[in-house]
Amino acid sequence: MAVRTWLPLVAAASLLGAAPAAAQEAVKSYPSRPIRLIVPNAPGSSVDTLSRIVGTKLGETIGQQIVMDNRAGAGGIIGMEIAKAANPDGYTLISATTAASTIARILQKNPTFDPVKDYDYVLQFAETPNVLVVNPAVPVKSVKELIAYAKSGKTPFNMSSAGAGSQSHLSGAYFQQAAGIQSLHVPYKGGGPSVAALVAGESQWTLIPAPAAMTQVNAGRLRAIAHSLPKPTPLLPGIPPIAETLPGFDYSGWQGFFMPKGTPKAINDKLRAAVVKTMEQPDVKKAIAIQATEIVIRGPAEFRKVVQESMIQNEKVVKAVGLTAN
Repeated sequence: MAVRTWLPLVAAASLLGAAPAAAQEAVKSYPSRPIRLIVPNAPGSSVDTLSRIVGTKLGETIGQQIVMDNRAGAGGIIGMEIAKAANPDGYTLISATTAASTIARILQKNPTFDPVKDYDYVLQFAETPNVLVVNPAVPVKSVKELIAYAKSGKTPFNMSSAGAGSQSHLSGAYFQQAAGIQSLHVPYKGGGPSVAALVAGESQWTLIPAPAAMTQVNAGRLRAIAHSLPKPTPLLPGIPPIAETLPGFDYSGWQGFFMPKGTPKAINDKLRAAVVKTMEQPDVKKAIAIQATEIVIRGPAEFRKVVQESMIQNEKVVKAVGLTAN
């Protein structure tokens, strides 16, 4: 009887001893296969653009391919839900952004995720101003002229956005309220289609994250007339802040990485170090600067605070512009 009791105890002890050893080996060999990066936005969006710049180089840094997985829809909610439910083994990352992580959550009547509590934070790596851009056929070159054009009643005067509840939707609605103008909101399925519609003349203007617009601006297919940072920035030379015309206007975004909650800390730490190293590479710095985006590195605690503050700010903006939960 004693022997029968003792043997299972030995077996159990062996298993308990093996478990930590296996976990340690998994961390030591990480990553041993490609890492999925969920992008809760469509290809061509600002989030997609920055994710590809960082993800491509991160793969080289860490020694495994970063596989882009675009999961657009519902303002980013679909991607956030997939990431929340993913296996916390270190092989799933999500591009966390102002729109998908906070705005979409605020606009949910019955929230399906909590950006502060439901994920492990890796780091923030960027801050992105929004850029006020117009189709070149629209005869305006400043915020003042755009406001006057809007008030003249000329049509069409459509505002494109990356979709209901997107950062470009909220920033555009906020701008209209501050400027005292009205424009028909035309939502598209992502930042890429939204910008393409503006280039084609289907819409006349948008206030969209810089990475989604700057390629077209630099090519002369769109005209940038202002940005959403409170002061001038060398990232956007010659383009003034909206605040010069509408004092106090300040509405920009951020981007970073989350992982599914419960991911081993050692893996999170290892990945964070690789991202930091990636952001230090000259070609990454150059590519990010071309997108008029600032590299900002914040660790998990600081990044969580940014998200908490963003929730508060965006709740105020949502209320101010009269958007309702769906």
